[in-house]
Amino acid sequence: MAANVTVDDEEDDCIVIECRDPNLIEQPPDTVAPPEIFISTAEISSWDLPSILTYQIVKIKINRTRLIEQSSYFQSLLGGSFSESSSLCVSIHWRLETFLHILRFIHGCHVEVTICSFLPLCHAALYFGLEGLVFKCRTWFSDIIMMERLSSQLELDEMIHFWEFGLEHAIDWISGLCISYVARNFMWALSSVTFVDLPYQLLVSCVKHPDLTVESERHLCEALLAWFCANMEPLEQTGSAEDGGSDKSKHIATHAWTSIFEEIHINLLPLWFIMGKSRCRYFSVMAQSGVAGINYWLKRLSKHSNYVVEATDWSYMRIRLTDYSKKLDLSGCSQMTSSVLLLSLLHETSSVGPLLLEGIGRRSIDLECPKWLSVLPTLSFKRMVEVDISKCPLLHLGAAMECFRKSFPFLRTVKMAYFLDFETKRLHQLIENNSSVYEVDLTVDVSPLIPSNISVLYSGCLSRPGLKKYFDMSSCCGRGPTVSNITKLTLEGRSDFSDLELNDIAEFCVYLCYLNIRGCLSVTDNGIANLILRCSKLHSIIATDTSFGRNSASSLCSKVLDSGQPQMGLDKEHIELSDINLQVLHIGGCKGVSETSLTEILSRGRMLKNLCLRNTFLVDHALYRFPGSSLEILDVSNTMVSRDALSHMLIKNPDLRYLEAKGCKQLCTNNIKHEEDSLYMNPCDKLFHVSGLECKLEELAIGWGFSFFSLHSIGPVMTSLKTINVGLGGSLGPEGLTLLCTLCPLLESITILFQVISDAVITNLLGTLRNLRALSVCYCIGDISPMSLKYSVPNIRKLKLERVTPWMTNDDLALLTQNCANVTEFSLVGCMHLGVDSQQIISSGWPGLISLHLEDCGTLTANGTGFLFDCKAMEHLLLRHNGPGIQKNFILDAASRLPMLRSISLDWCDASEDDFDLPNFADKYSLSNVKISRCKLRKCILDFQNVEVQKRPVHKETLVLVWNSTSLQRTVVKERIT
Repeated sequence: MAANVTVDDEEDDCIVIECRDPNLIEQPPDTVAPPEIFISTAEISSWDLPSILTYQIVKIKINRTRLIEQSSYFQSLLGGSFSESSSLCVSIHWRLETFLHILRFIHGCHVEVTICSFLPLCHAALYFGLEGLVFKCRTWFSDIIMMERLSSQLELDEMIHFWEFGLEHAIDWISGLCISYVARNFMWALSSVTFVDLPYQLLVSCVKHPDLTVESERHLCEALLAWFCANMEPLEQTGSAEDGGSDKSKHIATHAWTSIFEEIHINLLPLWFIMGKSRCRYFSVMAQSGVAGINYWLKRLSKHSNYVVEATDWSYMRIRLTDYSKKLDLSGCSQMTSSVLLLSLLHETSSVGPLLLEGIGRRSIDLECPKWLSVLPTLSFKRMVEVDISKCPLLHLGAAMECFRKSFPFLRTVKMAYFLDFETKRLHQLIENNSSVYEVDLTVDVSPLIPSNISVLYSGCLSRPGLKKYFDMSSCCGRGPTVSNITKLTLEGRSDFSDLELNDIAEFCVYLCYLNIRGCLSVTDNGIANLILRCSKLHSIIATDTSFGRNSASSLCSKVLDSGQPQMGLDKEHIELSDINLQVLHIGGCKGVSETSLTEILSRGRMLKNLCLRNTFLVDHALYRFPGSSLEILDVSNTMVSRDALSHMLIKNPDLRYLEAKGCKQLCTNNIKHEEDSLYMNPCDKLFHVSGLECKLEELAIGWGFSFFSLHSIGPVMTSLKTINVGLGGSLGPEGLTLLCTLCPLLESITILFQVISDAVITNLLGTLRNLRALSVCYCIGDISPMSLKYSVPNIRKLKLERVTPWMTNDDLALLTQNCANVTEFSLVGCMHLGVDSQQIISSGWPGLISLHLEDCGTLTANGTGFLFDCKAMEHLLLRHNGPGIQKNFILDAASRLPMLRSISLDWCDASEDDFDLPNFADKYSLSNVKISRCKLRKCILDFQNVEVQKRPVHKETLVLVWNSTSLQRTVVKERIT
């Protein structure tokens, strides 16, 4: 919109400005650009800029007085002692489009500032001395910097360019606003591929900025390490090619750069992360210091139950929170306590009385009591919408929820996974005090005692001491039911949740849309059915390995229109037979669902996008009845479906991204009518051939019927594949596994079981797939040699080598820890040449391990297990048949010394005293289950030559201890449970 424009009437006071663009791109030889054009500011409001910009030279007639009044540059040029002051024509070399906008601004026309025009306009305004335009640019830039969605319009490299411009021209407000923006949006910045291109000065300024906003200290540390490694490599390469003087300068640069790590709150890093980084070349000293600090904390907490935080520790433990924080991730911080959380939410510790501050630090006051929080000057973070405090065993949930209620008034998502002692009343407290919460995650480890998978020999249950009777959430404090806004609730693995709790959830979670009760073994079919009927908005159900059965299936198909209230027991004529409002359904392992029920559900599941029916009575007829075409995830493992029925599903659902069909023996059935076709086409070839042009799988798990010849016909399907699992019945062979690397360059996870392998196959996998993060090679034919593991694969996090490396020695294991330095999950089976020193090799090579499986590995535990305690972040530990040197008190010792340990599996064969002390409630710490196998001796009838060795140990039974918030279940089963 143009403002009032004054026409230059005084012809004698006019001059001509001749503008040439120094950056004008030369025209092609066959193009003749107009040499020049003459225009006047008298018609500035009607200038045709696109047409004017086609000329090489633009001459503009303009009033001298106006130019002098509006521009300090022209005031000096035309009103001073320069020769141009008496000239009627002045030559300017500037970007033509920008200069014309400058003239339009001088004459009161509207000039729009955009991301593209900001720097040219600002540069020109500063050069020509237009204070008004400088102010306009500064105001515009200040406004957009505060925009919430600017990151979707702006790339990080553009912000770097803005900062460099401000630094080069000494414009502090530009560089300052850039630093502020990147600091506030640091999570956006570190997700950019150009993050490693940040200038060091800009990075340091952002990290030291008071508004630096990150979801966790881990994210900040990962970002700084990534930047450091990317920028140190060129420097090191340059230094290695030059003389010693370069090495000195390189050392100085390295020391200067590593000082940025001092800004990390090292004591707030997750235990597994900081343990894993203790071998990092540039971060090892800092990481080892952090590990020592965390160990010191944990020891103080174990010896002095009231000790939490001293004043000298406070600056290193404060959680980084700003007014712009949206997510807080404290998961995996074993050292996190309620006091640290509360002290981080105070305005300033100096504003709190010393006695009260000491009481918070030493937990001498009840942090869960609301009256204490009401008198404390806590901060309020209104942008905070998500908090993750999973795997924080020392955090008192009651106190944490009170902190959330007061400081995070608009909190929407709370993740509290692996809090085994969480009680039902806490869920009600969270919901009642945080009405804004929409999503709650209370996941714990699923019990290994899935009824359909075990044969019970003995079972007993011990109640938790001091356990209160059932707490009715709907009658809390004598009040009626509290209506909750929760739409997504995850209760995975909570065997203490029964039908009573489900009934209360149905009572107050009236808006519930998503429910995950996988592994909730105490709920019944009737309880699930009742909840389905009462939660009318429910569209996603995860009920894998539960009692979901005929009644639950009937409830899904019996939604009745009756004033919006579903009811049971109505006649069939009142039942609505329209499609079920269901998008996600997982009922894998639910043996109570009949073929008829599955067929009924699928026939009305047109809206389904995510479907898991593994280990059910699924048959072809049910799949043929499925009318949907929007499936993205399908799991039919261990069912009787055939190739033709599965092909039908693939044809109708071109958006399928995840397919799991392991254990489906019917996929081998070949019903091809034409005999000549059957000679050239494997059954599984046809399965994917029909969908190859449309379906782009990202994850595939398959076995029977999948062969080397299958890969040729399904090439287009595999190009986007990131995860593949080939199991029993598959026959890729070395050629197929080699071809896999060519067809699937994006692979991140590979699992191969019962396949034929070779050195060349493993070498090709490790050397070709640079994105590979997980490799599992188990029970395969064709041993691989040490040469196959010679490649350095720093990206691998999960490594399983089971019954494929019998030759492995301590030296080979040491080399493996060097080449796969960042492994956090490791499984090794069948390496009889390993000795007692291999423990130290594993603990020093992979100190950040969270899962370790060692079985039939020589004499690894013959002299005890002391070195394994150095892996402080261990969550899952399995030791079997590695030497009879495990102490009787090992389980109790491991639970107390490994704060994150949740699962441990042993064998009585390895007990140095033929027995193990078993934990109870008081000394279980974070343990959720313990499994101890017992063997029996069986005659070996095939060993004819060795008469003395006539018996060998074979599995007999397994003792399983499982804890939940209410009880300890002791069970003896026939099966060998890992």
